[in-house]
Order: sequence, then structure tokens, then C-alpha cells
Amino acid sequence: MLFSPRSVRAPRRRSRAGLGAGLATLLGTTLLVALPTTVPPAQATSRYLCTGYTACANAGYSHAGYGTRSSTMYWRMYAGHNCTNYIAYRMIRGGMSTERPWTGSGNATNWGVAMSGITDTEPRVGAVAWWRAGAAGAGNSGHVAYVERVVSANEIVISEDSWSGDFHWRTIYNNGPGWPSGFIHFIDRAPEPPPAFEPAVRPSVEGTAQVGVKLSSYRGSFTPTGATRTMQWLVGGVPVAGATGTSYTPVPADRGKPVALQTTATRDGYVPAVATSDPTEPVALGALDRLSTPSVKGFPEVGQVLSAVPGTWGTPKPDIEYRWRADGAWLDAPHSSKLTLTRDLVGKNVSVVEVATLRGYTGLHSYSTGFGPVVAGVVEVKTPFVPSGRTRYGNTLAMAPGTWAPAGATASYRWFRDGVHVPTVTGSSYKLTEADVGHHIKVKATVARDRYQSAYRFADYGLITTPSRFSLIANGRKRGAVVRARVLAPGTSPTGSVSVRVGKRTVRGNLVDGVVQLALDRLAPGSRTISISYAGDGVAEKVSVKRTVTVRS
Repeated sequence: MLFSPRSVRAPRRRSRAGLGAGLATLLGTTLLVALPTTVPPAQATSRYLCTGYTACANAGYSHAGYGTRSSTMYWRMYAGHNCTNYIAYRMIRGGMSTERPWTGSGNATNWGVAMSGITDTEPRVGAVAWWRAGAAGAGNSGHVAYVERVVSANEIVISEDSWSGDFHWRTIYNNGPGWPSGFIHFIDRAPEPPPAFEPAVRPSVEGTAQVGVKLSSYRGSFTPTGATRTMQWLVGGVPVAGATGTSYTPVPADRGKPVALQTTATRDGYVPAVATSDPTEPVALGALDRLSTPSVKGFPEVGQVLSAVPGTWGTPKPDIEYRWRADGAWLDAPHSSKLTLTRDLVGKNVSVVEVATLRGYTGLHSYSTGFGPVVAGVVEVKTPFVPSGRTRYGNTLAMAPGTWAPAGATASYRWFRDGVHVPTVTGSSYKLTEADVGHHIKVKATVARDRYQSAYRFADYGLITTPSRFSLIANGRKRGAVVRARVLAPGTSPTGSVSVRVGKRTVRGNLVDGVVQLALDRLAPGSRTISISYAGDGVAEKVSVKRTVTVRS
């Protein structure tokens, strides 16, 4: 039977035993009241986490609502700050009957005796921690508390209330006399597990698993939503230190191992969930990034030293070693960027090869183009070649040879019209034709000997001109004269101006299709000399003639 504290008037200044006896007399022999303990077990083996209903609640340590219901008696225990009333409240709140499950004394020390069938030494969440009377810090009435957490077999967290004391949460350690005498298992059971996240879409890894190639990711999703998702890259199933971003670039040490992404979903009050992507194929060797090929510089002559001009590479930079080839065959030469040319290389084209290597990457050979051929020496011109000839239609241009060494070398000539080779002329002289008028003529003399570097000499003769002549008609007329002139020049159609002068009088006109007609007026009658002049146009040369006409009156 449950009594309200308002139905009992507590006597003044009674001892704890007296209070218990008086209340038992007042309520009848069926009311067995627990005598309160004044202090919790000794602090030497425990640590207080909080004190007081409000302070504990603010710190996150619940009193399960007892702070607002402590004025009610439960299982016929004293209301208020009282260890047995608090535990009775917790048991009823946990689903037990409002009637005490045993008869006899309600003092804390009797709880474990009366319920010995469900009392043992195993702590479990929801069990009643019980101290018999006389146990360290339990006083002469014993003590009971609620097991909130079981950290280990030797460490528990309890909540408790105490007669003439206050509400507490404590951590108790099994390293001294303050450990509970036993644990009463009324309703304790494994606590309801907190809600857990479930993977909705697993994470995935996108890209080619290759050294130096960045992999991207989709970190997946979980239900319910609202999780904080953290990522961890795995290589060969082992977490990579610091690899927690949205991408990962395999390093040489990853070669041959698969890569996966592990995503962990967390949220306060939820069980974390972990989802892992399918692994990639084993990480393959990386591919070096060649930006340009090497080349060779120097002079391809026996005794000269050729140098390799390195190619360029992207990131990462490989280690480079140089090897040399002649006409495609590897040379037994030092693996150096320099090569001294020997006589056995005469006539051959030399190339250099960059052998690029880097741990975790496929090696790569980068070839230069052929350089050469290698010559035994160089033809030396001792005295100069001398060009001659007037650059005019009909004339002959010539390139008189000089002298050279070695004596076995021979000279050959190539003539060019406006840079285009004229294949019909092969000697040291060139007779100018109409085809050359208005064009530039050059010659290239080559002095060559087998296995020697040839010598070259050039001459630029410039623009080829052509002579001009008049075909004209000059007639006198009344007080004037008329001249019709045509300018003729081989190889071109002349342009420009023609002038006609009589005394101090001059008229001018421009050629149209090589022809111009000019008239002079107000001339005095009689015989007159007319001077006719063509100024030339740079190709067709200038020309002048005189004619006599009779001016009529």
C-alpha cells in the first residue's frame, strides 16, 4: 500500500531508528520502513560527477523525473531525499508494481537479503547497487543506488539519493572497500540501443587506379539524413594517414594494391555507420608525361663533341639517363649527355635517347631526330669565289671559282630565279634570257668531298633589267605636232611615262599597254626637232630619240 507523506506527521528530533519504529507503529505491522543512510559510500573509491537535481540535469545527468516527484512515497519508503524511495521510484518507473516485492524490513541493508534470489556480484545497467549495513560508507542502514553505466567489471556509474544529503551521480571503482556488496536484478536488461544509420547508397571511387592519376569519389548517403559524413581512403584495405578528402592520388608505394573509400556517418545519439566502396583494380604503374623530345647540338665532325639538349617533362619529373645511337644502332658509349665523334661514325646519323625512369611509373624512351651525317673533316675555301657579269638581258653572269682544300674536293653550282632552282643551268656561268627579266638571280657554289663537310659560297646578282627601244610616228601639222610612241623591251611590257619636248615646251603622258600619244600646239611654223624620252620603270631601261618634223603655218 502506498502512502502520501501528508498522511504522516513526522515527529521532531527523533533518531533514525526511532523514526522508522514510529512510522511502523502508525501504519501497522505491514509497513516496514527503510532506515535512511546519511552518507553514500566512501569517496576514497569513487568520484562525484554532479550534485543536486538541477545541477545534475544541467550537466546532462538525469534524475529520471524524481526531482519533481520526490514528495511521494514509493514502496512505503520515506519521501524526499532517501536512497530507498529514489530506487523504488526508478523500479516502478521501469515497469514494476507499486507494491513492494517483499515483506519485512524496507531498510536498504535488507534489500539484498530479501531479494537474494536475484542478487549477485555482476553489475548491469538498470540493476540496483546494494550495500549492506556496515559496508564502507554505508552506515548502519545500508545503501542502494541505480546503475546507470557499466564501464567495466571494476568501474560503474551510479545515480543515488541520500537521507539528509542530496542527489548525486558518481563513478565507483572496485579498488577499495566502497564497492557494492551486490547487485539486485529487478528489471535490469541491456539498454535499448540508440538508433543507427543505414547506408542508402554506398560510396564509390571514380577514375583509373594508376600511380599519379587522381581518383575522385562519391561519398555515399545514409538513412536517416542529417549524418556527418567523414571519409577515409584505403589502400590494400589499410587506411592512408591523412587521406580524408574527396580525392586521392595513388603514390608509387600503392602499386599493385586496390583503392577503396570508406565513409563513416555520425550524429549525436546515433550508432555510427560505416560503408565502403567496391575496391578499384590494383593500382597500375603511372605514365610519365613527355612534353617534348630531346635534340642534339654541335658540329658532326670527327673529334667534335655533341651535346644532348634535354626534352621537357610534366610532373612528376623523372630521372634521366642518356644513351646514343648511330643509324638506329646503340653505341657502346658512356651514358652521358656528351658524345665525342670518332672515325667509325663517319657517314652516320647520330641521335640521342632520353631514358626516363621513376619508381612507380612505366619507363619511357624519348628519341631525338638524326643529326649528321658525321664527316671526317671540313672543306676549307682558301681564296674566294668571284661573281661577275652585268645583270641585263642577253648578258652572261659567272661565278669564278676560288681555291680550296683538300685538293680532292670539287665544285658544283646551282642557279636560282626568285629562289626557285633553274635545273637547266648547271655550270659556273648563266646567260640571261627573257625569262629572267624582272627577276632576281642568285647562285650557290658547293665545294664537296666524300665524308667531308661541304663548303658553300653564294652570290646575289640582283634584279635583271632589259634594254628599251622606241617604235614611233612623229608628224607635223598646222601650228603643232603629234607623236605616237610605243616602247618595246624584251621580256617585259614597259610601264611609266614618256615625254616630248620642242624647245622649252614639254608634254608628258603614261604608257598604256606600252603605247602613248602626245600632241604639242602653238608651235612656230618651220622645221622643228622633237626630243622623245622614256624614263624607264626599273626593269625596262630608259631610252631617248630625236625626230625632225615640219610645222605648217
